[in-house]
Amino acid sequence: MVRRHELTDEAWEVIGPLLAPPRMGRPVRDRRQVLNGILWKLSTGAAWRDLPERYGPWKTVYERFRRWSADGTWDRLLAHVQQHSDAIGEVDWSIVCVDSTIVRAHQHAAGARKGGPWTGEALGRSRGGLSTKIHLACDGRGRPLTFTVTGGNVNDCTQFEPVMARIRIKRCGPGRPRTRPARVVADKAYSSRKIRAYLRSRGIACTIPERVDQISGRQRRGESLCRLDRTVYRRRNVVERCFNRLKQNKALATRYDKRARHYQAMITLACLRLWLPT
Repeated sequence: MVRRHELTDEAWEVIGPLLAPPRMGRPVRDRRQVLNGILWKLSTGAAWRDLPERYGPWKTVYERFRRWSADGTWDRLLAHVQQHSDAIGEVDWSIVCVDSTIVRAHQHAAGARKGGPWTGEALGRSRGGLSTKIHLACDGRGRPLTFTVTGGNVNDCTQFEPVMARIRIKRCGPGRPRTRPARVVADKAYSSRKIRAYLRSRGIACTIPERVDQISGRQRRGESLCRLDRTVYRRRNVVERCFNRLKQNKALATRYDKRARHYQAMITLACLRLWLPT
């Protein structure tokens, strides 16, 4: 019986070959069982020590998660699934929506002293305390393409170019990877001359409303306002729905991991689940 948070047979057929055991060495634990244990942790947000016995020793599952986080296994799985989806035309390149969301850091993730080891671990002190911010780009169907993780006090517009630069889906045949959508949709936080110039240089149209102070400045100088297609802008809600689905995983809705690379691995795994067949 497949439980709610576990991989279906169809999903395992897609990523199972990429997790094939080595040909030599001592026998290893069933990798699907280990991966289902990691997904249980992602879904519940519980401590590793509370892992149910059906997934094997908790330390084995944790060590496998830590190893796969360090060697880039999760990134390779996500890239493989996105490449497969793009090959069959399931990636909507008509628009890409960019936005960010704040995640509160649990005391287990932020238990170090002020100015201590958490510095540089994508933790920032904002109005609500220590927090992390996820900057994400999704396609027109609301599926995540890529993301970056910063402290909660980092401005959204500073991460726009890093997020766009990470959109890179390889083709199954010859040719360069897909990196450019037809249009980018974002809210007022991304309204700046630098961002608009960056998109123009790459030949990407944008639908980004201007802030009130920018509108007043243009009117004062006698300049024309940026045209906003409100019909297209309404499609920006797909990124909000994407965040809602990602945050159904309790290990993402609240950050429990001290290390940024472990939290990034959890986000990558949650993004992977949105691409896999259910």
